[in-house]
Amino acid sequence: MPRLKVAREVKHDKERGAAGVLVAVMMLVLIGAGALAVDTGQIYAERAQLQNAADAGALAAAQQCHKAGSCTVGQAKLWAEGLTAGNSNDGATTVDSADLSVPRQVKVVTSTLSGANGFLTKMFASALNAPPVTVRAAATASIEPIGGATAFPLAISDCQYDLSGAATTGAIQLIKYKPGMGTCTSTSGHVIPGGFGWLDHTGGPCLAATDVNDVVPTDTGANYPGACDATVTAWRNAILAGGTVEATFPVYDNAGGTGASGWFHIRGYATFKLLGWAFSGGGTPQVFHETMPYVGSTANECTGNCRGIIGQFVKYESIDSAESSSGTGPDLGSVKIRLIK
Repeated sequence: MPRLKVAREVKHDKERGAAGVLVAVMMLVLIGAGALAVDTGQIYAERAQLQNAADAGALAAAQQCHKAGSCTVGQAKLWAEGLTAGNSNDGATTVDSADLSVPRQVKVVTSTLSGANGFLTKMFASALNAPPVTVRAAATASIEPIGGATAFPLAISDCQYDLSGAATTGAIQLIKYKPGMGTCTSTSGHVIPGGFGWLDHTGGPCLAATDVNDVVPTDTGANYPGACDATVTAWRNAILAGGTVEATFPVYDNAGGTGASGWFHIRGYATFKLLGWAFSGGGTPQVFHETMPYVGSTANECTGNCRGIIGQFVKYESIDSAESSSGTGPDLGSVKIRLIK
């Protein structure tokens, strides 16, 4: 009997030793899995921040490249760097490269700037002798001509458009309803009447929905549409408050028909910085800042029977605006910049 008791005690001691080894091994596995989970989560969080930074950098570089007319890789990279850090939570992001190899596109690649030598600092995996990690993200912004818009129902003749691709602003000018300038030939060789014209309200009150290469119906005559009072009043109030009013208008390169059958062919879209106007009917808000000293020179004054708008064409970049669509029409200075990758 005493010998049996000793044998059982020895057996129990061996079982307890095996369990201790198993627990130690399992703890190592659990710690390793936990370290991997924590560090993987950190990497994913860092990549999300880098993606935000890359998106912002690509949009900023594309906007500045278009505004300048052209840019170098070095300029694009510098413009991207101006916004990447501010769009990363830790404020520690570097721009690896800017790529302009595809026309009208800017690609920006960002990477981790935290940790030693640009590597992401690992909280636990370093205890397992895991190699360092550099996280990267890329974004591509496209510069596309506006292909369609729902906007103020006024179209400007291609004869009046004067903004070259390299200029950011055009000369101050008076665009008359009937400019009295004789014939004016479009890019297609057709004669275009008038300096501007009213469009049918196909997109809602004081709104015309148009697209590049559309033939759109015109509103009869020079009469100012009363439905636009709220919009024109808002323009007036903004200028009086010291602000700037820039409106994007369709540009037509051919016209035809008469009366209710009149039409314009839309070539593209251009943005006009408004300084003053004189629409039919007189009074407020139809007439505003139509004379000196607001219009640059006496040649731009619109008095008497004159019907016109005074201002200058400007470059304009819409950042992924829902109010316009991108298209394949000509770049008349107004473009839509959006992320495509």
